[in-house]
Amino acid sequence: MSYSHHQASNSIFGFDRCGAVTTRHKVGPLESTYVTMRDGVKLALDIVRPMDEDARTKRDTILVMTRYWRGISGSGSNPYVDLFAPQGYAVVVGDVRGTGASFGVWHHHRARAETLDFTEVLDWIVAQSWSTGQVVGYGLSYTANTADWMAERNHPALKGIIPRFADYDPYEDYYFPGGIANLIMGRTWGNSVKDFDRNLWVLPNGERLPGVRPVGSCGEVSLDAILRDREWVPSVWDGFQQVTFKDDRPTTWGGASMLHWSTQEVADRINRSGTPMQNWASWFDGGTAQGAIRRFLRQSNPMNVIIGPWNHGGDISYDPLRAADEAILPITPTQQANDIRFAHSCFSGQAGSEQGKVLHYYTLGEGTWKSTGSWPPPATRRRLYMANCFRLSSSPDETGFDLLHVDPAAGDVTSNRWATGNGCGKVDYGDRRQFDAARLAYTSEPLTQDLEITGHPVIHLNITSTREDGSFFVYLEAVTPDGVSCYLTEGQLRALHRKVWTDSPFSVLGPQHSYLKRDADPLTPGERAILSFTLHPISARLPAGYRLRVCLAGSDKTTFANVPADGAPPLLKFHRGSAGCYIELPIIEP
Repeated sequence: MSYSHHQASNSIFGFDRCGAVTTRHKVGPLESTYVTMRDGVKLALDIVRPMDEDARTKRDTILVMTRYWRGISGSGSNPYVDLFAPQGYAVVVGDVRGTGASFGVWHHHRARAETLDFTEVLDWIVAQSWSTGQVVGYGLSYTANTADWMAERNHPALKGIIPRFADYDPYEDYYFPGGIANLIMGRTWGNSVKDFDRNLWVLPNGERLPGVRPVGSCGEVSLDAILRDREWVPSVWDGFQQVTFKDDRPTTWGGASMLHWSTQEVADRINRSGTPMQNWASWFDGGTAQGAIRRFLRQSNPMNVIIGPWNHGGDISYDPLRAADEAILPITPTQQANDIRFAHSCFSGQAGSEQGKVLHYYTLGEGTWKSTGSWPPPATRRRLYMANCFRLSSSPDETGFDLLHVDPAAGDVTSNRWATGNGCGKVDYGDRRQFDAARLAYTSEPLTQDLEITGHPVIHLNITSTREDGSFFVYLEAVTPDGVSCYLTEGQLRALHRKVWTDSPFSVLGPQHSYLKRDADPLTPGERAILSFTLHPISARLPAGYRLRVCLAGSDKTTFANVPADGAPPLLKFHRGSAGCYIELPIIEP
């Protein structure tokens, strides 16, 4: 794939600065129904269509399959209807099996029975008198992943998908980044959705929602039966506690591993569908940017991939290198206007016939959007060593080491990239110096000219530990002339997973790891070991006068499980010198 790159004005990829969506159709009433699947399980669907004078009018359809309730009891709409129905589309929103008002059970994400249902829901839409037989899948977060799995079904009615802030590989992108258990997603989210399946949803302010919207006049009776059948189903968190490797099969998941519900693992089947897609991600939303880049590399489908500086969902911007009150386009209304345009192009056939693959990304600090037809961009790999006196130096220093006594109680901000996916709102890392007491921090000399970093930084750690396993966290930061240290990105790796996967399809991005049982490689206490891994991708332009800073840590109790879970905390040596610790940065030359 040839590399092309240019500064992108908003108009290049369809962003309308006003973000306005013109309403052209009155919205008809909401209808609900059950549709019976091949095994007798009934799925709850809501259908809303524009209010037409002619009952014979046929409509293209937006399909959303969610595990977050298709609607609240007493409400006559949902956000997907409000967005798409005024544009002239029929909108179908369904509760995936085992959730909301649907029958069945939900043990874990996107079980095969759940994803097979999408074929039958598409069949049902095609058979309706109001349907043109054309559907676009849409969704945010979990519903973004269901849109991806619609494409896996290779159904002729599916003309495109718009997955917003999806995890392409759930293990690496959210639940076990670097092989370390993310407790905010695994425990907090897992137990929350178990409550949803008990028809209990309590908002952060303590308000309890009235429950899921029932189906039809007999809905309350049906919900009673549904809830009784679900009560015995364990929380997905029970399964996560049995996971160390990608191929672990928890006893509560019916023989499935996390590989079975990874979009990345069915990339070839999605490729065969040829389904056009528009994928949104963020530099600061878990591992969605990493997943979006892997999607861009792995999938042959026509696609727009858009990576910006937002929280999960894209409604709050965050650029630590610019003024806090400075607006960053596109925010949610503008994104939604773009999604409507992309849906139009899918239904018209233009998305498949005219579009190739384009990745649009925002560069922090510079405040500009750029577009490319390939990834990674051509870059010079600049190596900076961890040197004595906690310097970050372009040349290796004399041999030696720095000691870190891991503090299991040390954490980080709660408004972080891993919490935003669990409904925690904005991302804000503040001044990173507040965590220096529990970390090793290495700082460069001031930059003599502006510096752009775009791609995956790579860390190389030469370490010795007193324990056979451990968590290694690396933070890349930018230090302003007045000393404030700003978060740019991070990476993490559990030592057990340190074996480099040389046959990975993503090796072009840097050292990869399989996270499979067969590749487990524990540390030998007292012996040196090498840990090489990528940080999460970033694009940032630092002004002259700023400094670079790399921080090393052995715990983040705020978000992640401690490794090891018990016993004495590790005492770590980070070795210096020509064979010591360093970071490689992808530098875009002027």
